[in-house]
Amino acid sequence: MILQAVADTLPLYRDFPIIGSRGAVWIAAELHLMFAAFVLGVPMFAVVAEAIGIFGKDQRYDRLAKEFTRLLLIAYSATAIWGAVLTFLLATLYPRFWAYLTQIFGASMWVYVSIFFFESFTLYLYYYGWDRWKVGRSKIVHWSLGILLNIWGTLVMFIADSWLTYMMTPPRDITPETATTSIKIWHAIMNHTWMPINIHRLIGNVVFGGAIVGAYASYRFLASTSDEERAHYDWMGYVGNFIAIAALIVLPFAGYWLGREIYQYDQSMGITMMGGFMSWLWVIQAFLIAVLFLAGNYYLWIGMGRIPGAERFRPYTKWLLAVLVIGAIVWGTPHTMIADSRELTAMGGSHHPFLGVLGVMSAKNTAVNLMILATFLSFLMYRRANTRPVVPWAKTGTQIQGAMFAIAAAIVLFYGIRGYFVEAIVRIGYSVYQVGAVLACIVFVTVIDVLLARGAESRGTIQWGKMPPRSQYALFILAVTFTWLMGLMGFARSGIRQHWHVWQVIPDTSPYAATPALGYAAIMISVCVLIFLALVGFIFWLGGLAEKSTFVEAKHVGH
Repeated sequence: MILQAVADTLPLYRDFPIIGSRGAVWIAAELHLMFAAFVLGVPMFAVVAEAIGIFGKDQRYDRLAKEFTRLLLIAYSATAIWGAVLTFLLATLYPRFWAYLTQIFGASMWVYVSIFFFESFTLYLYYYGWDRWKVGRSKIVHWSLGILLNIWGTLVMFIADSWLTYMMTPPRDITPETATTSIKIWHAIMNHTWMPINIHRLIGNVVFGGAIVGAYASYRFLASTSDEERAHYDWMGYVGNFIAIAALIVLPFAGYWLGREIYQYDQSMGITMMGGFMSWLWVIQAFLIAVLFLAGNYYLWIGMGRIPGAERFRPYTKWLLAVLVIGAIVWGTPHTMIADSRELTAMGGSHHPFLGVLGVMSAKNTAVNLMILATFLSFLMYRRANTRPVVPWAKTGTQIQGAMFAIAAAIVLFYGIRGYFVEAIVRIGYSVYQVGAVLACIVFVTVIDVLLARGAESRGTIQWGKMPPRSQYALFILAVTFTWLMGLMGFARSGIRQHWHVWQVIPDTSPYAATPALGYAAIMISVCVLIFLALVGFIFWLGGLAEKSTFVEAKHVGH
């Protein structure tokens, strides 16, 4: 009855040798999404870099954009290949379910393919017309092609997101009997989590693009044979890290929105995700994100060694490190401990008398918001290290910035502590105030800092290339950790559907219906990450073969 509109001759499922049908689809889908994030994040990076090169008249940014667009050509082919593999696997291993999706989303799939064609055409024009359209007003025409490329890519992502979010949060009035007859395609697309996923993935792709840029720059930095090359790739690594961490600061807020929408749609789904068997995923996630924050800040602190004037900020880094480490410990503390009977007796239950206090959301929200403030302060010190403000209100402006940090931290701490003395429904609302305080601090402090930088004097020339090799390993860590984190969160999003293809509409009756154990999931995610990084390493190698040995001399770059 559920699939009455699908041909009865189709088998429900087919199996895949050795790893099973779920494992095959998992690997293909994960690699396709990772490469899709690559080809969506890097064009955003490239078009911004090209704009800086055009309007700021800094040719290094233009070369940076072109260099990564060349890598994009290879990655684009890999994305299409894995997308085709995923389609074939779904059509052959899950034929009835695939037929069901095509019946609902068939029109959007045609649009998807059409936009994919236009995106490919635009990419080739953008890259191969680079030198021809870099004269006079044609620069703006070429830059407009880059903007159009990002528009096509964003539309493709939005369409694909509608398919996966429909499986997780189909419209409430859909029943098994009306699953293929009464639903309208726009109704299916505009489901409960479609826009939160779009925003979350859009920001995540920016982080991912910056991390890949940083990893490529670190690879080329370590392989460089001249000071000129090291200077160029040191600067490139700085730009990639700046974009990745800047976007990472706001990414948790998009995650909060997505989690809130899941709870609003179906509380049992949210409880499964945060308080059920998947709760330990969030402990792993906490430590992975802590690694991202620590690695990004470490790179900034090491980078201060090449900036004249940065030495005045070095004494403060130990306090920022303390905030980050304590925040990571609190964020990663589980609410319910895994313990044997003897340990449970000693604790007096599954909740540790002290650590249990740190395992609740009041503590975790407080910790992550303070970590975000600390990371933003690191960026601010890095930005100010090489400059001496000359505006008459410089001292007052700096004091106002400091007061904003103090007020934001006080609001975060107040509502974090207050959350222990109110009901859960009130406590959840407090997170909005904490997030609002942090975002307001970031926005207003940035505005003041931009005004302070007008006409600022330089404290000396930045010594690009004067970075120890260990600084480049931090960029590698950022790329690897974020890639693994993407796979982990993809499993969390899909796993909360449990034994449903489409939540409470189309059940999964295959042998792989149950949500896999966390150990198995970790192995599968790690395999996907290793395959992806191996292919990205191959792309880096090909990019190095195509790279001409002509470098723009590194000069002072303003922040």
